[in-house]
Amino acid sequence: MSVPHGGIAAMTTERHTPPHIADARTMLENWLDFHRATLTPKAEGLTPEQLCTAWAPPSTLTLQGLMHHMADVERHWFRRVLAAEELPGIYGTYDGAFDVSPDMSFADARTTWEAEIAIARKNCAEHSLDDTRPFPHGGEVSLRWIYHHMITEYARHCGHADLIRERIDGTTGV
Repeated sequence: MSVPHGGIAAMTTERHTPPHIADARTMLENWLDFHRATLTPKAEGLTPEQLCTAWAPPSTLTLQGLMHHMADVERHWFRRVLAAEELPGIYGTYDGAFDVSPDMSFADARTTWEAEIAIARKNCAEHSLDDTRPFPHGGEVSLRWIYHHMITEYARHCGHADLIRERIDGTTGV
């Protein structure tokens, strides 16, 4: 596997279209996994500099910053809220998570993100869609709501990643 310009090696990510007919849980899990698998190819074959450069000024958003943010979002909703774990953010605040850590490579950021996804899947398997937990801003939230929120969160940020990647090298539809 060759690594371009000292960057990350191309990673293979399988993305499957969610079933057209399924029960609610299967549908939600598959749509969330679809969007998770949409994010990772945006970074394939890029150098560390490309992954950490803001390509759409005045925004400071980068592909690595998106990976940091999504790891923190996974941790927040599926561990801190759903499983009631008392954990700090991985990279600080949500806004701070978009910043690129000078001490972390993209490969390390991806490993962290994938570890949070694995824990999220385990935590979700222990709850029904209608289980509720205290909502950070008051009231309660169900696992069903968390799935919907996470799908929209990924969809929004995959759109950002599309634009960033197109600005880097013209690649679209990854």
